[in-house]
Parts: sequence; C-alpha cells; structure tokens
Amino acid sequence: MELSYHQFQAFLNEAHPLVHIGLLLLCGYAGGKIANILKAPRVSGYVVAGMILSPSILGIFHEELVGEDLAIITDIALGIIAFSIGGALELAKIKRLGRQIFWITVTQGLGAFLLVTLAIVLFFPFIAGSGSSLLENYVPLAIVIGAISAATAPAATLEVVHEYRSKGPVTTVLLAIVTLDDALTIFFFAFAVQIAGSLMSHQAFSITATIIGPSAEILMSVLIGATGGLFLWKLTPLITNRNVLLGVVLGAIFLTSGLALDFHASPLLANMVLGFAVVNAVRHSEDLFTVVESIEEPIYSMFFVLAGAHLDISMFKTTGWLVLLLIVGRFAGKFLGTWIGAVISGSPESVKKYLGFGLMPQAGVTIGLVLLAREQLGDSQVLGLMVNAVLASVIVNELLSPLMVRYALVKSGEAKRA
Repeated sequence: MELSYHQFQAFLNEAHPLVHIGLLLLCGYAGGKIANILKAPRVSGYVVAGMILSPSILGIFHEELVGEDLAIITDIALGIIAFSIGGALELAKIKRLGRQIFWITVTQGLGAFLLVTLAIVLFFPFIAGSGSSLLENYVPLAIVIGAISAATAPAATLEVVHEYRSKGPVTTVLLAIVTLDDALTIFFFAFAVQIAGSLMSHQAFSITATIIGPSAEILMSVLIGATGGLFLWKLTPLITNRNVLLGVVLGAIFLTSGLALDFHASPLLANMVLGFAVVNAVRHSEDLFTVVESIEEPIYSMFFVLAGAHLDISMFKTTGWLVLLLIVGRFAGKFLGTWIGAVISGSPESVKKYLGFGLMPQAGVTIGLVLLAREQLGDSQVLGLMVNAVLASVIVNELLSPLMVRYALVKSGEAKRA
C-alpha cells in the first residue's frame, strides 16, 4: 500500500500542469461545497482543501509546483481581483465617503504597523532567546515585520462581498481600503527596510532614496493602469458582439499585469486603476464587470486552494507563539486604528463597530514583501524565524478572516443573504 502511494506521488510530480489545474478546480469545488454545508464562506473551504493537498500533509502538490509552476494563476487572480475592486470605486461614492476612506486607511495601517512592531520588540526576545542584540536584530526586524503587517489582501474580502451580495457604507469603505492599503504598505516597507538596514549595518539613513523609490513605483502603476483604461474607453464602443467582450477585458487585465511586472510596478495597483478608470469613464461599464464576474468563481477557487497549499506544518511547531503574537497584534492594531479613523472622520456607527473585522485578510502582498525583506536584509537565524512566522500567520489569517469579513457584513446589515 505504501509503495502504491509513493508511485501515485511520483506520477503527480511528473504530471502535466493541466492535471494539477484540474485538481485545483475539483478540490476547490469540493472544499467550497463542504464549507457551505457547514455555513462557512466558500473561501474558507478553498483554503482548507489547499492545506490538505499541500506538500506537508498529503503531498499531492509538491513545493516546486506550488511556488513556481502554478505562480501564474496567482498573477491572473490578483489582476482580476484588483480590477473588480477598482470597479467598486465610483467617483460619486468616493466623494461622499472620501474623508472616511482617507482617515481609516491611514489610521488602521499605522495601528497595525505600530502595535506589531511594539509587540515583537517587547516579547520576541523571550520567544527566540536573548542571544542577539536588541538594537541590531530585534528592533530593525520588528520594524520591517510591522510595516508588512499593514497590508490587507483584497481577494478574500472581495470573494465574501460577492458571495453575500453586500452593499452599503461598510462595504464601500472596506473595498476602497483593502486596495489603497497596498500603496500605503509599499511606503511603510520602503521606510522600514531603510531604517532596518541602517541599524543592522550602521549606515546612514537616506530619506531621499526612501521617498523617490516607492513614489516612482506607485506613479508607474497608476500610469500603466490609466493607459489600459484609455485603451478600453476607445475600444469598447466598437465592440458589438457581447461574446467577445470577455476576451477584450481579460486581455486588458493581463496586459496591465504583465507591463506592471516588467516595469517593476505593482500589478495590483495598476489593475485597480484600470478598473477605476473603466467604471468612471466607459459607457455601460457594468457590462465589462458582469462578464468578468461570470468567471470569477473558478479563478478564486484555484487561487485560494493554491494559497492553502503553501502550508508548512513545521512552521507551527517552531513559531507557534510568534504566530499568535503577530495575529493578535495585527488584529488589535487594525481594529483600534479603524475605530480611531472612523471617529475622526465622523463615520456611521456601523463602520466604527464592524469595519475592523473586515480588514484581517492577508496574503499575496504580505508573502511577497517578507520574502523581499529576507533577500535585502540577509538570511540570519532571527530573520528566518520571523519569515516563517509571517508565512504561517498568513495561512491562519486566510483561514479565519473570511469568517470575520462575513461577520462584519452581516452585523452591519449589508449582506443580502445571511
């Protein structure tokens, strides 16, 4: 029996990528169906299905497949997700809620940044031991991890919003924040890496380089997305056959993502600008978003199953307390920051009470930035432990956060189906 299982694994390791894509879709459907039976959001079922298939549990998906071979699925899904979020940002809504969006975006990001940084500085030495210098190791790394913790993944949020057909002030502000959060996090991360590098190497801190780099990246992202929007604005009136509309929209999304990656910009931000431009400039823009929504479910299914497949059980054995520290610190920072921003901006009571629960999802941007931090700051033992803890906390957040998003939408009275 053991031999046959190993033969089965060997077959899967050599199988064509289409085999694994088929497994992603079928196992995602099964996981989502079971989640619905248990009255949980489908995305939670997708993540659990991926965890079961991961290299550290059943081993159906091997590490190279998860980390490299199927990476384009993540790029495709994030592009579509960002486009859809941009489409939710109609100018009329933004003008009405602009003050709320600005203040809550800033305060919840700062809250997560500061509380996670403080929590790591105070408690991490007791978890990892006192063999390293506080100022040269724990403080700089705490600043970097705190900056990364400001990010919020839009994919899980958007999936739950669509599943429950949610509309209202909490939903609108939530969708705006989960995208703008990434731009804010890029700035936080750039500052944090500069400060951390200075503390660890005793070099002078360059504020000019810290501001120019992230600003150029964000500007390039906006330019690419706006150009794509102009392309669709000119092309859409010429399309008379609705059946070809999906191909045109997907072509614009993929082109935007590819150009952003080639020019070292943010594909997430670029596609958000693309969606924003379309919903505010293109006539009958709802047709473009409707055709994309028709294929969202299988794309989301593959994306979240693949995210769950990144699970490494050994992470929880070595970083359990640190994972708990990151999750609690981040939740407290975002929840408190959201409440402060809502009070400053005079937001409705529902936003003050429930919006913070919707900002827990954490995935693609967080994973990318923590791996970039390891590349830029070296691969010390302390940093390795922190990287593993962040990756493990992302998996836990992806599992729990859809339930919290649903709670926020249902309790605020904006979910159309409970």
